[in-house]
Amino acid sequence: MDAEHIVRTMVEFGSKALVLSRRVGSLYRREVKEGGREKVEELQGKVDKLEEEKAALEKAKESWEVERKRLVTWRVRCLDSEEKLNKRIGELEEDYDDLKDKYDGAVGELDDLKNSIIQEHINGFEKGLRQTAFFHQDVDITDSKFDVNKNVVDGKLVREDESSADEEAEEKAAEGEKGEGDAEEVAPDAAE
Repeated sequence: MDAEHIVRTMVEFGSKALVLSRRVGSLYRREVKEGGREKVEELQGKVDKLEEEKAALEKAKESWEVERKRLVTWRVRCLDSEEKLNKRIGELEEDYDDLKDKYDGAVGELDDLKNSIIQEHINGFEKGLRQTAFFHQDVDITDSKFDVNKNVVDGKLVREDESSADEEAEEKAAEGEKGEGDAEEVAPDAAE
């Protein structure tokens, strides 16, 4: 083989390699561009989705912020109301204590007045007995006939519970007579 032939073959292979490398390079660049576009479009779609999600999250964050502010103001109002109610409860407890002290004082005073009234009645009764003994020395005031549970009714000494039963019977009889009188008045009107 001839050196010239080898050089020629090598130059031919070199030029074919150069043409092929250009061809492969252009194919590679075209493939990268087309593949890159698809990749870019795919990534752009993902970016768009992420931006939509971000916008939705921002809206949710804003609504959460509004809700948080509302709850904070509600909490403040509740705390204010709680403070006012606790203050009012304290005032009412003080008022209750004052009223209870006044009530206890009034009950004690009422008991004292009741005891005073009872004592005055006892003193008055004893005074009456002493006056009776003074004006009527022939009457013995220690006799069992002098009983505070008896009363003089129609000139007779009777027990108070018997006299109240008699009074009730008299009232019923009076009502019965009145009812009969009303019936007699109605009857002549009906006859006319």
